[in-house]
Amino acid sequence: MSRLEKLLQQQKEIVAAIELEIAKEREAAAKGHADAQFKLGLIYEQGQGLEQDYVEAVRCYKQAAEQGIDEAQFRLGWLFEKGLGVTEDFEQALAWYQMSAAQGFASAECALGRMYENAHGTEQDFTEAMRRYKLAAAQKYPEAYYRLGSMFENHHGVEQDYFEAVHWYKLAASAGDTLAHCNLGRIYANGLGVKRDFGQAMRWYREPAAQGNPLAQLNLGVMYEHGDGVPEDNLEALRWYKLAAAQGFASAQFKMGFMYSSGKGVKCNYPEAMRWYKLAAEQGDATALCHIGFMYEHGHGVEQDDARALVYYNKAARRGDVYAIKNREIIEARMSALGA
Repeated sequence: MSRLEKLLQQQKEIVAAIELEIAKEREAAAKGHADAQFKLGLIYEQGQGLEQDYVEAVRCYKQAAEQGIDEAQFRLGWLFEKGLGVTEDFEQALAWYQMSAAQGFASAECALGRMYENAHGTEQDFTEAMRRYKLAAAQKYPEAYYRLGSMFENHHGVEQDYFEAVHWYKLAASAGDTLAHCNLGRIYANGLGVKRDFGQAMRWYREPAAQGNPLAQLNLGVMYEHGDGVPEDNLEALRWYKLAAAQGFASAQFKMGFMYSSGKGVKCNYPEAMRWYKLAAEQGDATALCHIGFMYEHGHGVEQDDARALVYYNKAARRGDVYAIKNREIIEARMSALGA
């Protein structure tokens, strides 16, 4: 038997074993075994060995949840919160999270914190959100570390305290939370409550950037573009921007447009700049909309057209871009003078 034939045989055996296991879980679930009902719900939710089916996942989780399985209660709450297999219903989500949290399930405690912080299914209550996050953090739940850091950074129910925020973000980062890495990088890069330290910022950005996180890649690109803690290197900046932009990250798509329109790290290429700007603009990026307006206003790679420039400046202005507001006023005054 060839190596390929052996691999195919092993694959068949694995598939057969999975099918047998699913059959056993179905049989046990039909008999009312709560653990089997939960496992079957997980199989349907994740599409493991069966076609993904959120409706069936809801049905199975509900059977298990009503028998007191804490994780089934949490998963059911999550499906109601996200509107998967059911109509989105924050009140139902809250109720199931509360049942799960009453049994001390950390994921549910953290989910309740989110619900109270964001006023989903209940009135906004930062104090209760903080309490729930701390209960989850006491069980070493990584997301709770991140949420607590965010609460202290954004003074949600507590005094703004970057020292505390850094403490919680570092715990989250050590548990692999990429957003915590990015927030720590931003805090050190901008000296928010700590001594400005580009070396620390670079250290926190590098790991998630290498793992493909587009926000970290964008921020690394900014540091190389401006020479923050590293020698200025537009080619390296362009490399990181491109990695993030390829993932559809609007801010990085804008930066790609800017690099091409200004000839930084690459030969000036207005059509290519416009292509990137438009990709970012399609996602509502105000700065990209403003730059498209600028290109039409000044005829960069396109025929000069104040009317089209004004369209894009208006779109950017509605999103709060101050430069678009100023440029719009200049064009309107110019068009008014010509009309007179």
